[in-house]
Amino acid sequence: MARINLLPWREALREKRRKRFLLILLGVLAGATGAVWVVNQVISSAIERQVARNDYLGKQIVVIDERIRQISDLKARRQELVERMHIIQDLQGNRPVSGRIFDQLVRTLPDGVYFTEVKMADRTLFITGVAESNNRVSELMRNLDASDWFDAPSLTEVKASTGGQPDQANVFRLTLRQTQPSVVEDGR
Repeated sequence: MARINLLPWREALREKRRKRFLLILLGVLAGATGAVWVVNQVISSAIERQVARNDYLGKQIVVIDERIRQISDLKARRQELVERMHIIQDLQGNRPVSGRIFDQLVRTLPDGVYFTEVKMADRTLFITGVAESNNRVSELMRNLDASDWFDAPSLTEVKASTGGQPDQANVFRLTLRQTQPSVVEDGR
């Protein structure tokens, strides 16, 4: 029994354990590398998905911005059309006014008076005419003041003028404001 040596057996066991340890270490290292690679792939694919979502959102934002611009253009166009409609409605509503003004001028005109010029700026009428006498001019002023279509007649000038005419005539100028009566009479 003196020749039994246990050392090589222990050495072989130690070598076996070392190889197993290296194998396990290599396996763990391979597993860790694989796990890192899998995690890297998962994270990369998540990043790619997020980038794709961001790109999609960016494209949709551009589309929506274009639609918003179109909507604001349409709103501006609509506003222009509404303003045009109001102008047309005002013109349609005021169309008979000029006829009424001329009708009222004729109705207020007494005998022996005629107009040589009638101008209108905004709502002010400038009238130049000829009358047989100052009394006719006064009657015209009273008639204009009594009319619902006119307000504040003001005589600017009255001149006696013979101008080659056998009868004496008075040339006059007056201004007055055109008003809208509260109730327009039908048929007149």
